Amino acid sequence: MTDERTNPTTVDAIVVGAGLAGLYATHRLHSMGLSIQCFEAGSGVGGTWFWNRYPGARCDVESLDYSFSFSPELQKEWRWTERYATQSEILLYLEHVAGRYALHQHYSFSTRIVSAHLDESSLLWTVASEDGRTWTARFVIFATGPLSTSNIPAIEGLGEFSGRILHTGQWPREEVDFAGLRVAVIGTGSSGIQAIPQIAQKARHLFVFQRTPNFSIPARNFAWDGEALDEALGSYDTRRALSLASKAGTPHPSSPTRTFDVNDEEREALFEAAWERGGATFSKTFADQLVDPAANQYAVDFVHRKILSIVEDPEVAKKLLPIDHAIGAKRICVDIGYFETYNRDNVTLVDLNATPIETIEKTGIRTTAAFYEVDDIVLATGFDALTGTLNRIDIRGRRGQLLRDVWADGPRTFLGLAVAGFPNLFIVNGPGSPSVLANMVLTAEQHVDWIANAIAYLSSSGFAGIEANVDAQDAWGDHVSATAAGTIIGKGHSWYTGANIPGKSPVFMPYVGGLDVYRTRCDELAASDYGGFTLLDAATSQGVTDSS
Repeated sequence: MTDERTNPTTVDAIVVGAGLAGLYATHRLHSMGLSIQCFEAGSGVGGTWFWNRYPGARCDVESLDYSFSFSPELQKEWRWTERYATQSEILLYLEHVAGRYALHQHYSFSTRIVSAHLDESSLLWTVASEDGRTWTARFVIFATGPLSTSNIPAIEGLGEFSGRILHTGQWPREEVDFAGLRVAVIGTGSSGIQAIPQIAQKARHLFVFQRTPNFSIPARNFAWDGEALDEALGSYDTRRALSLASKAGTPHPSSPTRTFDVNDEEREALFEAAWERGGATFSKTFADQLVDPAANQYAVDFVHRKILSIVEDPEVAKKLLPIDHAIGAKRICVDIGYFETYNRDNVTLVDLNATPIETIEKTGIRTTAAFYEVDDIVLATGFDALTGTLNRIDIRGRRGQLLRDVWADGPRTFLGLAVAGFPNLFIVNGPGSPSVLANMVLTAEQHVDWIANAIAYLSSSGFAGIEANVDAQDAWGDHVSATAAGTIIGKGHSWYTGANIPGKSPVFMPYVGGLDVYRTRCDELAASDYGGFTLLDAATSQGVTDSS
């Protein structure tokens, strides 16, 4: 038997991650006849849906759309139970996919990858795990997810707390019982907004520590009945075509109507219809809502009025109004009963802008105004998004350059797929791609298909590798920045720019141009023999075709 600690196992491709992107990459590459080795830090498949088990965890993309499109049979055989699927149902779905296509056999679970080093002479990557095992491969695909490294805030005294400290992104697999307990939730982003109503129903008292109020739209969730679901499953071809032609990867196009094309009464009626319809598509009520600050203000004012009408205590309602950013500048949250939760007698909102946390002590949290005795602390403090996971891995390309050093002033990629100086290394849903601003199932499929087709092209054409060109990468980075600058989205102080992580360079990371535009650009480059990339010769490991 080969000792993998001293004798690396060589395969064609390595896939890191067993979430949506990793599972599809595994299926696609295996279907091509490639030898593959896949790794997952968790003990099972699921990616973000394996780790994020907190109460109320749901997808904010409708379940019919947040599912794989590569197999018509798979699409029609899985029957979703709700409009917005819960974490547990999505995990069951991904376990079903992994079982259906026998994907578990390719994975080493409970295996955390700590390094990936390029041998320039052979164009092979050596990948090492935390326990000292190594493997080599021609191609490495990091399907580690843009929201997979939890942000643990550096709050003084956090380690001194005697109760449970739970992070929404690292939730225990066993059920957490809050019955009869005093619970603190720190953070009111998407995970906090989903968890707070659920925890409030069980806890003796819930203290919500809010720094930044966020916009949230009611989900208007519902359970599918059999006949309606059959009809929806029968229209998948149309639904997918609309999704792929849209910016967000969903079948709900933006309205052609502009904010000032209608009078006040008509505008209010359209906002009201969008509010009642529910979901993040509220941002598509008007065509100019995410680009014109004056138009956006009308949407802001409408949601403010809704919050003031829902929350009974006017002082609490006022604290819940987002006033420091436009709606859409940060991720729009989707909730089930979030604002209504503040009408409960057992819920207290603590405004950290007025009274910041000074320290966490053994039995509770001390702000500048009061001490709150609690039994449990829930950190709903989000993620080191898009680059956090990759920056924690020792990834070294040409001349031993370290990826996190290359990205010290902010990530630069070509199409979010590849990085100059790191040949044959691919990223799925990386910075510079639509990723978190679109339906990440479809963006993952698009990325994996592009990568698989590129690998097939290299094989059929006799090339050993492919590498992004610096000039093409710089031009794409400038385009990503310029596109964001022309929208409301690019002006928020958010995790889109890494603003939630101390010391992280403030660079807007996702591509706001839309999945439709992005797919077209990727297809054009592939059709032009991979323009913007250098194709590498097997004998010299140097570029013999510069397709820029």
